[in-house]
Amino acid sequence: MTRPNKERVESASQTAGPYVHIGLAPTAAGFEIYEEAGRDIAGPNAEGERIRVEGVVWDGAGEPVRDALIEVWQPNAAGNYAPDGVEAGFRGWGRVICDFDTGEWAFETVRPGAKEGAPHLNLWIVARGINIGLHTRMYFPDATEDPVLTQLGARAHTLLATEQTTGVYRFDIRLQGTQETVFFDV
Repeated sequence: MTRPNKERVESASQTAGPYVHIGLAPTAAGFEIYEEAGRDIAGPNAEGERIRVEGVVWDGAGEPVRDALIEVWQPNAAGNYAPDGVEAGFRGWGRVICDFDTGEWAFETVRPGAKEGAPHLNLWIVARGINIGLHTRMYFPDATEDPVLTQLGARAHTLLATEQTTGVYRFDIRLQGTQETVFFDV
């Protein structure tokens, strides 16, 4: 006999739940398990223009997702991914979480270079209620000649950051709605 739908609940294997921070960003959850990569994605010895990226993850109701975790992957200023062809100490990845009160997130890095297409950051988003991590990209406002952006047509703007001040970029991620950020099936 099956139970009525109102009694069914997601199991721990079907949602990130409250455990995503303990496993992926334990310091934010109050656990000193290991040293985290921190909010400096490129690493202190990375060559290139230092930048700051900040934003909010918004849900379909226009509310900030205060428990989201964003993982960032990027090439160095020359367009190379670690470990090949990068300077000593270049990390090229890290995790940041949203502020539990405001939903704001931010990290420091270097502006990436590109071998093909426009320079961009690769982002992976997880949070309570997101059953499968979401993959997206953040491009810079001057992005041109990129095959991914070209294919997206009118939705390409959802992947473009805005420059707030010199070296500070804003990239809000929208999970649903008419301005939903483009996510990739990778």
